Amino acid sequence: MPTGLTHRAIGLTLAGLMLPTMMASSAAAQDKGTLYPKPLPVLEHPDAPGTPAKQLFGRATAPTRGSARAEGFYSSGCLAGAMQLPINGPSWQVMRLSRNRNWGHPALIQFLANLGTAVQSAGVWNGLLVGDMAQPRGGPMITGHASHQVGLDADIWLTPMPSRELSPQEREDTSAVMMVAQDRKDVDPTVWTTGQVGVIKAAARDPQVERIFVNAAIKKALCRDTDPDRAWLTKVRPYWGHDYHFHVRLLCPADSPDCKPQAPPPPGDGCGKELDWWFTDEVLHPRPKPPEPPKPPVTMANLPPACRAVLAAP
Repeated sequence: MPTGLTHRAIGLTLAGLMLPTMMASSAAAQDKGTLYPKPLPVLEHPDAPGTPAKQLFGRATAPTRGSARAEGFYSSGCLAGAMQLPINGPSWQVMRLSRNRNWGHPALIQFLANLGTAVQSAGVWNGLLVGDMAQPRGGPMITGHASHQVGLDADIWLTPMPSRELSPQEREDTSAVMMVAQDRKDVDPTVWTTGQVGVIKAAARDPQVERIFVNAAIKKALCRDTDPDRAWLTKVRPYWGHDYHFHVRLLCPADSPDCKPQAPPPPGDGCGKELDWWFTDEVLHPRPKPPEPPKPPVTMANLPPACRAVLAAP
């Protein structure tokens, strides 16, 4: 695949497969979708100050026109001029089409295309199964993620793309393979291969990548890699969840001056005592805590001012 994809090429999708609405139920990475999602009901008071921002952005089914801009922080922002990752590419397929979350900043679209091509050409990985990216205008999601708001985050399954095109139903029903052993202390050796190491390493070595989030057991397995170049491991950070996929986050692009960067990760490969904490009893077997009162919803007032214009734009 050429490294320069046009807006026209990226915007192509197969008619009828990209469903414009998303389910209002839980949308965790492994939750199944549906071929016939029900539209979300019309909001009675969309302009009310207390209306949750996720309800507004969750109902935006198309991007804004014009140039791309990531506005705000990864977990508090929005996206203008989003591009859509085609549901089928030479080295990727998009999963859970009913969520309409295969949108991103053009830098993310290009990154995914380049990564898929690189690992496929090198024989490292057959191709990418791409999970959630962002909504058409970014912003908070009704279900699933706290981040993925500015079009620079993407979930990539740790299951390789099959050599055939998945059906629409398979994209809603298929689950990724669990990579973590039952005791949560390491990866499952029956499913973990050099392929998973290779695709994560290739992503981490891309200079556009700011961080990669994986389960701590996966980070532990990556730390055993014998490659003398260990600089890429600095970007790979352990985080809760991420048993089935890895989460890629790109740096703020030059065309988005109001994108807020994340602080750099600590120096070092992250394979020492800081990783050991994740396998302590307090993490693996936490004591039950009383339920916390619900937090007030994020409203438009909590997001960057530019997000009002993004939401209202044609």
